[in-house]
Amino acid sequence: MKIGQKYEGTVSGLKPYGAFVDLDNGIKGLIHISEIKTGYVDSVYNVFKIGERVQVQVIDYDEFSGKASLSMRSLEEEKHHFPQRHRFSNSRLRIGFKPLAENLPEWIDESLTFLREREK
Repeated sequence: MKIGQKYEGTVSGLKPYGAFVDLDNGIKGLIHISEIKTGYVDSVYNVFKIGERVQVQVIDYDEFSGKASLSMRSLEEEKHHFPQRHRFSNSRLRIGFKPLAENLPEWIDESLTFLREREK
């Protein structure tokens, strides 16, 4: 079992903090309440029923105990393609902060002139 692998399993138990799942490969795991879905989950009991089939992704695996930490949220987020946020720079042109650095002395002079006239 590797982190990131996807499995199907059956919900075998419910607790206020998460749902226990018996995976098809014989390993038992827990979907913590924070890993059920993106956003707020008020009660695990409103989301799952014992015996329900679920698809999960392994986010951690303890080889010593043979138990897995599982997530449904990671599968949900994987489906949504979030476009890269527009960065307000010309990084393609490798300009960076150069325009700001070039204009800074002029802006400082303008500000000082404004403040001096305001004091008068």
